[in-house]
Amino acid sequence: MPDEQPTYPPRDWSSEPRPDDPAYRSTALRAPRHDLIAIPLTLSEITGPGPFPSELDPIDADLTRNAGTEGEPIGERIIVSGRVVDESGLPLPGTLIEMWQANAAGRYHHQVDQHRAPLDPNFIGVGRCLTDADGGYRFLTLHPGAYPWANDVNSWRPPHLHFSLFGPALPSRLITQMYFPGDLLQASDAILNAVPEDARSRLIASYDPDLSESEWALGYRWDIVLRGNQATPETP
Repeated sequence: MPDEQPTYPPRDWSSEPRPDDPAYRSTALRAPRHDLIAIPLTLSEITGPGPFPSELDPIDADLTRNAGTEGEPIGERIIVSGRVVDESGLPLPGTLIEMWQANAAGRYHHQVDQHRAPLDPNFIGVGRCLTDADGGYRFLTLHPGAYPWANDVNSWRPPHLHFSLFGPALPSRLITQMYFPGDLLQASDAILNAVPEDARSRLIASYDPDLSESEWALGYRWDIVLRGNQATPETP
């Protein structure tokens, strides 16, 4: 008897952002103009191939050291940690998490970013790790700075981290962003506000004094839920 494809709960579209949000102006150029066509995945696409643990190194998750330089990057050190779970709260081990961000001055280590803020030669702003048996992950990095963008007049993006998650197969991917608690710029951020209001809190981490390390780094906890009514939303 042939293997049957696993079934999953339907996606909670009410928690996802519109593809053509008027306040997020560039979606007018990027949003599809016709209905999307669902293409069922085959069993091989669902079950593999996935990430290869042998290609990762523990230093990949330490953005304060993975630039390959001898100097210290400048900025406020933070620890970002949490669990990746499914809709039932069960851990999802072996999930590949890629994270990227602006530096403490609000500039990305990328040639396209020409924001008039300094680059940090000791910080490249990218990291990755695999979740452990309990679905846990941990990054040591710097608190990113806010930066201006061309969405509107005097428009600034609040500090945030970009996350990309790959499941047991590479087609299983979530791209989202994590924000910090108490940031006043979030109220005017078109990207965060494109997410339905009742789901935005799922994108905001919480300060965790138990995760913080004395005289070293502040700790923020952010759990990521895949599927279900409390799933972590994508960002447009």
